Amino acid sequence: MSDTAHSPAVLRISEILAGNDIVLFMKGTPLFPQCGFSSKAIAILDHMAVKYHTVDVLQDMEIRQGIKSFSEWPTIPQLYVKGEFLGGSDIMMEMFEAGELQALVVQHGIASA
Repeated sequence: MSDTAHSPAVLRISEILAGNDIVLFMKGTPLFPQCGFSSKAIAILDHMAVKYHTVDVLQDMEIRQGIKSFSEWPTIPQLYVKGEFLGGSDIMMEMFEAGELQALVVQHGIASA
């Protein structure tokens, strides 16, 4: 394991994921997304009416870089359900349209917002 596996950013990311069923690392906030992909991701989660936590990567450069290393995924937004990385907004949309995202939420017993 590299030194980055124990970096403060990775430890904070791990704590965020452990404390929340659904986490979206995004650019901006749910009320003011700063990119179209983050906006699409929020729209999907809001449509599903589930409780979720967001992290604005624009407010913390360590998290912004750390999440890319953590997931080995180069882009943001990034969605996690029960600590498992699912993907970005395109994967979210594909899963949502196929009913897979809703099924995953039900399977994990995640409460509505």
